[in-house]
Amino acid sequence: MPEGSPNNSSQFNRAWYHASGGVFSQKTRAEIIGHLAQNSARDGFELVPEQAEAWNTEISILQNLLPIDFPGEIFLEFNIPRMGRRIDTVFLFENNNDRYVIVIEFKICEKHFKQTDIDQVWDYALDLKNFHEGSHHAKIIPVLVASESRNNEIFLEWFSDGIARPLTIGIAGLELLLKSFINQTSTQFSTNWQSTPYRPTPTIIEAARALYSEHRVENITRNDAGAKNIQLTSTRVETIIAEAADHKKKVICFVTGVPGSGKTLVGLNVATQKRDENSKTHAVFLSGNEPLVAVLNAALVRDEVKRLAAKDVRGQKGKITQKVKSFIQNIHHFRDEGVRDEINPPSEHVVIFDEAQRAWNKKKTIDFMRRKKKELDFNMSEPEFLISYMDRHKDWAVIICLVGGGQEIHNGEAGISAWIDAVNETFQHWEIYLSNNITDSEYAAVASLENAKTRSIFKDELHLNVSLRSFRSENVSNFVKALLDIDATNAREMLKNFSENYPIVLTRNLHDAKRWLRKHTRGSQRCGLLASSKAMRLKPFAIDVKTNTDPVHYFLDENTDTRSSCFLEHAATEFQVQGLELDWACVAWDGDFRATSNGWRFHDFKGGKWQNIHDKNNQSFLKNAYRVLLTRARQGVVIFIPNGNYPPDQTRKAEFLDPTYNYLRSLGIPDISENSSIVDKGY
Repeated sequence: MPEGSPNNSSQFNRAWYHASGGVFSQKTRAEIIGHLAQNSARDGFELVPEQAEAWNTEISILQNLLPIDFPGEIFLEFNIPRMGRRIDTVFLFENNNDRYVIVIEFKICEKHFKQTDIDQVWDYALDLKNFHEGSHHAKIIPVLVASESRNNEIFLEWFSDGIARPLTIGIAGLELLLKSFINQTSTQFSTNWQSTPYRPTPTIIEAARALYSEHRVENITRNDAGAKNIQLTSTRVETIIAEAADHKKKVICFVTGVPGSGKTLVGLNVATQKRDENSKTHAVFLSGNEPLVAVLNAALVRDEVKRLAAKDVRGQKGKITQKVKSFIQNIHHFRDEGVRDEINPPSEHVVIFDEAQRAWNKKKTIDFMRRKKKELDFNMSEPEFLISYMDRHKDWAVIICLVGGGQEIHNGEAGISAWIDAVNETFQHWEIYLSNNITDSEYAAVASLENAKTRSIFKDELHLNVSLRSFRSENVSNFVKALLDIDATNAREMLKNFSENYPIVLTRNLHDAKRWLRKHTRGSQRCGLLASSKAMRLKPFAIDVKTNTDPVHYFLDENTDTRSSCFLEHAATEFQVQGLELDWACVAWDGDFRATSNGWRFHDFKGGKWQNIHDKNNQSFLKNAYRVLLTRARQGVVIFIPNGNYPPDQTRKAEFLDPTYNYLRSLGIPDISENSSIVDKGY
């Protein structure tokens, strides 16, 4: 690969500069900076004097440290699109058939090491290991270099996935590290390293930040042919919007998918591509998931404020907040605007409803509008009213419904049948776009679809069938489904296939669960406690689901903040985490949802004791709550089931808890408390 090779594709040549050791050592700094500047300009980055000076200093340091014609390769400004950042320097070496990737972040004129900077370089290493194919089997050493530091100690502490704990060293320490590898290197590292596939799976927060910063979805997500590609779904949705606008049609489009498959990501991508308020296809992203809206809004505002502050632009938070709120809105605010103005349509011709299955049914909507809004004549379900609001457009309109199966977790949620029924009964001039998968049982829409066949158009791209949340294993959601369906045989076989890459473990000791989480959480990864909203008897373990856990602090604050998920003091329920993710999670399992030889038993805690839940819908909501909790983690889960307590506490009997523990153990889930090495094992 030629020196300074261009960065023409997100799939290839990710660095702005690449050379063998001998070429790099013999080039002038001006020549190298010229290559960097040329490639940065092509990628749309404005070169400021401070950046050019930083490059000049870093190149000078490296050329002074390295011998002429050293073995290995060097990359400068290596792109990490999922994080929206670039690694300062990457070295590649090969020693005795072991491949080493040394990831370096420079802090010029710094003497001390900040934890945020250590987390940053650790994140780079984790990103390469997890998402860059050429780095999967390499040993990766993250290095933070403070140019004024005198710390030169080199001690490599390795985790089981082949990533070392970050080194924090000065210039002399960097020289020692590099020369130790140069002296042992006998062969050249394969030159195709940077061109191997990069398949990132960002969290929804990372994705929102990247998309809002005008990255496209194909640059921040996996694109392997084996997965049902998010890009194909996004493209299909954009095509449907364009055809509706061109041919003056009204269309409702359903995007379905397994938990964590990227439905929300598709919606955000379409909204960001069409956020120009002056465009006829301007779109808005709407969600009834208040925690998701709050977290995404706060994340985008914080990100934009930080970006402007780096340019010495301050005092813009109010304007930024308003701009972000016009892009991501609460669906109920959108609905209320349509109620206040009974004539005019919304300004947008395209609306994207996230978790559309959670829209309210007719009974709940009427009750709410009468009690809270004093609308005594209101007589529609939420889906019917929202379609009627968009139908006020005289020419064309598009509704994109993002739908998850088996995700209804609250009384009064209508499911997608209410949307289809509204079209069948009242808005028959609307076309329906969907996939054949919408007939699956968890979507509960078969009867409604029978009446809508004549105006339905089926497109396979509208279903996402691969979970991207659990990037270590695509089968976690299927395993959870089998677990909840008491399909022990299939659950047991599935667990065997992914347990090495995605650990699921058990414990009856909360201290062990927290220790396991902390052992596994590295860099800026997030861990946290989760519990069902009906798990009322976890209070003896300081897990109180009635405590108001603020999702913004829970998902966004640093791990030193007691309100942060990583501090492991606040537990979030299914209502606060649906649509959001953690890297590592502890699911605290109470006596509300109990395994028995005859299936699950469902309980609510009222009047100081557990009471049976007889209503089938409420049973389904509780089962789905555990589905949500068990599919929140991207990298691994520890399930905490307390030991039963004997009299005088009749609310925590062993018979309420032991059968569930025994069932999960029978599936092959190991108990970490029985084997301390599992607790201590790092991933």
